[in-house]
Amino acid sequence: MYSVRVCVYTDPPTFSPFIAKLTSSSTSISKRASGRHSTQNTNMRSARDLRLAVSALLLLLLLSAGVLAARAQHEIDDESEFNYIRGSKNGPENWGKIKEEWATCGTGQMQSPIDLSDHRTSRAPNLGYLNHSYLPVEASIVNRGHDIMVKFNGDAGSLWINGTAYHLRQVHWHSPSEHRVNGRRYNLELHMVHLSAENKTAVIGILYKIGRRDHFLHELESYLRRIADTKEKEEMVGVVDPWEARGDGEAYYRYMGSLTTPACDEGVIWTVIKRVPTLLMTFTGHI
Repeated sequence: MYSVRVCVYTDPPTFSPFIAKLTSSSTSISKRASGRHSTQNTNMRSARDLRLAVSALLLLLLLSAGVLAARAQHEIDDESEFNYIRGSKNGPENWGKIKEEWATCGTGQMQSPIDLSDHRTSRAPNLGYLNHSYLPVEASIVNRGHDIMVKFNGDAGSLWINGTAYHLRQVHWHSPSEHRVNGRRYNLELHMVHLSAENKTAVIGILYKIGRRDHFLHELESYLRRIADTKEKEEMVGVVDPWEARGDGEAYYRYMGSLTTPACDEGVIWTVIKRVPTLLMTFTGHI
């Protein structure tokens, strides 16, 4: 049973949180049926798909965020071990069968992503405001094949939940979005992934709509062009300020879920920003 809480606050904080009970059968967006990539319009991560997502990432790098790196809750980097093609041997419906340690992908009861539906929410007075603080730090860009990741090479700040500090590690994105809001899927979803001293994971998800050109593109376009077609390539990009990517915290969803790629480990604290900003697309000429 999912418990999804929505916190709404203003500055200074005036709290109006919500809580909802969501059954996994009715609200979980199944990895096997979510239609992330249909067999009709995908050859896995084609060059076009990757470049489209890369172009969106160009606009997010200076609006950066974080990802994880722990064995207890471990995201697989090797794209060859799984894919997003429904009906294929290594597709989402078979992730839990590929490796014994991935069994949770098929049997888990708290799997992410889910559909965040307003009509299933109610007030949760104890949720509180989003407590996070980020710092500019040296970063690098890594092409992992199934996505491009921004890795922070130092102290990029933290997110605090119930007195525990979750340290920002890296950022990646998914296109289209993995979470839905009231049944709607958005163009892009940015994941800021944080890791505690006990190797527990907390992720901030920010959904985006595609809009017009963004001035940040020009500062990072050359890095993305160089790594877009080369898996496992890493390039330093200089100082990136993750504070610019924190999202509008006036309202957010909070629930306990899982990683959205193998091994689908559960126990991940999800915070999905309710407000959907505009992602300014500038790289379409290179698709």
